[in-house]
Amino acid sequence: MADASPYVVWFEDFREEDRPRLGGKNSSLGSMIAAGLPVPPGFAVTTDAYELLRGDPELAAVVRGALSTTDADDPHKLRAVSAEIRSAMESHPIPAPVEEAIRSAYAAFSARCGSDAVGVAIRSSATAEDQPDASFAGQQDTYLWVRGADSVLEHVRRCWSSVFTDRAIAYRRAMGYEDHGVSMSVGVQKMVDPRSSGVAFTLNPTTGDRSQVAIDASWGLGEAVVSGEVTPDNFVVDKVLRCVVERTISDKHVEYRRGENGVEPYPVEDERRKVPCLSDEEICAVAMMARRAEKHYGRPQDVEWALDRELPDGENIILLQARPETVWSKKPRESVAHGHYDPMASIVSTLIAPIHKQ
Repeated sequence: MADASPYVVWFEDFREEDRPRLGGKNSSLGSMIAAGLPVPPGFAVTTDAYELLRGDPELAAVVRGALSTTDADDPHKLRAVSAEIRSAMESHPIPAPVEEAIRSAYAAFSARCGSDAVGVAIRSSATAEDQPDASFAGQQDTYLWVRGADSVLEHVRRCWSSVFTDRAIAYRRAMGYEDHGVSMSVGVQKMVDPRSSGVAFTLNPTTGDRSQVAIDASWGLGEAVVSGEVTPDNFVVDKVLRCVVERTISDKHVEYRRGENGVEPYPVEDERRKVPCLSDEEICAVAMMARRAEKHYGRPQDVEWALDRELPDGENIILLQARPETVWSKKPRESVAHGHYDPMASIVSTLIAPIHKQ
């Protein structure tokens, strides 16, 4: 679905030469769709759009001035600097050709999905994501169930401004990255309606065992896990035997799903609280999908997935995102039996991206 605008690239039209303009996350989505993995469709707003906004002399002066006063060791000052920059970026007019390109792409996408205003996820995709020496995952914003062109534009702008969250500024300073060296693409992706969702690691994050897939799962969207309200179910699958070899079922008393006012928490009925949120067949389907991502990228991955309640069995496991596993993959194979690892650290690094109610 080609588009002549330099400000929009459809995921299905992704080419490797687009990678510098799409950031890590959007490039990954385009690459996975090209490989035939079950990824929701959509399009990316390229870094060209972000750079056109940032290049405005008035806005650039505000950003430079605020950053010149930044003290990464002073959290109060850092929050104030972040708020100043984000407010300036979110109130600045979007350049007319960028706005036109986004409105046109969203209208075409809605029509393609059979909707006047299709519900989408608006996802940040910074160019610094998934660097071999640093992990920027979760430092920029994600917004769910956004509907309508005006709202899409508003949330794209919020993603652009999230380059300057206090956490992102502090992390760049600590890792030696320049603020002006980071650009932002934004993904606009069809929203799924998860019965269950979670993450999967194509190695065991507790031991580093590459013959296993570890899966964390909870009812609905992953916000209950991110916020700490719910401990997810955990399953370990043997890659060769394709069977569940370990399972821990948690009390999942709350789930987040689509409501009248956006994403909202709902109490889980007593009969579902302490039962697995995936069947063994579904667990193995998640594991095999994660393995496909691992084979595609040629290295261990941690992936975000969802089981879409609107799709038929056998077609309802959706891959939302995949990124390289960065802890055990850096260690020599012989160290697997001797290392110590906190699995929640990796779970949080994958799921921590803020989910905002609409």
